[in-house]
Amino acid sequence: MTGTPSQPPPAKAPAERRDIVAGTAGRAPAGAVWSRDFALFFVARAVARLGDTMLPVALAAGLLQHGYGASAVGLAMASTVAAFAGLVVFGGVIADRFSTRKLMIGADLVRLGTQSLAAVLFSSGHVVLWEVCAIGFVGGVAGAVFQPGVASTVPRLAADVQAANGAIRIAESSAQLAGPAAAGLLVGLASPGGVFAAHAATYAVSALCLLLLRLPPAPATAPGTAAGHAPGTFRADLVEGWREFRARTWLWGVIAVWCLYMIAVWGPTVPLVATQVVQEHGPRAYGLVNSALGAGTVAGGFLALRLRPRRMLRAGAWALFALSGFPAAVGAGLGVPAMAAAAAVAGAGMSFWGVMWATSVQTQVPPDVLNRIHAYDVAGSLAMMPVGQALAGPAAGLFGTGHVLLAAGATSLAVPVALLAVPAIRGLVRADERPRGPGAGVTGAAAHPAGR
Repeated sequence: MTGTPSQPPPAKAPAERRDIVAGTAGRAPAGAVWSRDFALFFVARAVARLGDTMLPVALAAGLLQHGYGASAVGLAMASTVAAFAGLVVFGGVIADRFSTRKLMIGADLVRLGTQSLAAVLFSSGHVVLWEVCAIGFVGGVAGAVFQPGVASTVPRLAADVQAANGAIRIAESSAQLAGPAAAGLLVGLASPGGVFAAHAATYAVSALCLLLLRLPPAPATAPGTAAGHAPGTFRADLVEGWREFRARTWLWGVIAVWCLYMIAVWGPTVPLVATQVVQEHGPRAYGLVNSALGAGTVAGGFLALRLRPRRMLRAGAWALFALSGFPAAVGAGLGVPAMAAAAAVAGAGMSFWGVMWATSVQTQVPPDVLNRIHAYDVAGSLAMMPVGQALAGPAAGLFGTGHVLLAAGATSLAVPVALLAVPAIRGLVRADERPRGPGAGVTGAAAHPAGR
């Protein structure tokens, strides 16, 4: 996986040249992370993540209470992911053409409405699967408009991109720690409808923070680069984003491996773990396991703040070996403490990888195509997840939930092996340590030491 036969030879040169000159203008002083505007963005991401981590508990508990099973839970989750993954590429083009802040605010307001509607449905007891899926689909569309702007917002608000990603990862992980436990308590004390109402409120807070945020102008593209032109047609911008995506073997190589991970590991793990733990131990136990996952991701975020490996993706790939124990522990029928411990270890590995990956994308890619490339990244990463989620129920019915989860644990070991087998992935040097030739510019990371 070091190249693609269908790619014309000249396509890679412009991308490599532009990687070296990715914008440096308009950045904060070196080492700066925290400011009023970054703090607002930080709060917006943390609060929204708090609500998102409550959603699986609410869906699993609510649908199970109304007589649905694992297949229904999987389909409800898949409806959101399918809409998101299928449309986020178009969201990337839109984000490169319009104000990312306004698009994110609008998306939050749409999701405020969808989750409020879900709260009404579950509180009234009128729960029909297709209606739940339709609400999830609309929420996924809003997420597809929101997500591309996240990648370009971080480097515009903070000079130290890795530290900013690490801080956001810790905040989101802390939400992962608190959200499921809070959702479990709300289900026990009130109803799943109360969880959906709380979820809707988090989008209101996120929209308010983004409304108050002052987003600085995007860095200028260096003169003479291929991207230094006015936007073309929607289709032309879409094609350009795809061309830039394909020109980076390390980028599409990771996404290709991630497709395997989503369809065979994470896709079935999310609904099956939720269903298995809720049925055998109750929603509070599932909240505890998810909170342990959050605690692990907090630890992984702190680790990513301290360690700055020269080859970020290689270090991140090694951390991914920690993922296999989580589905395997649930599949083996271990007790809640063992499942929680496995979840914590998996969370640490995933969090460390996430910071290494996000920082690599944000510092190796020119800012004027970053939203589109991030959209292709997200779409490719999640493309197979709804397939895995939709197949989770039938596979569990055919082979048994435990066997499917054990197979997912075994398959997850192949993911880091595949990543480390690709030279372009394991050999990618962080942007601030890349050699520079005479007259060459610097990447955003190189201009500032140390690089959702």
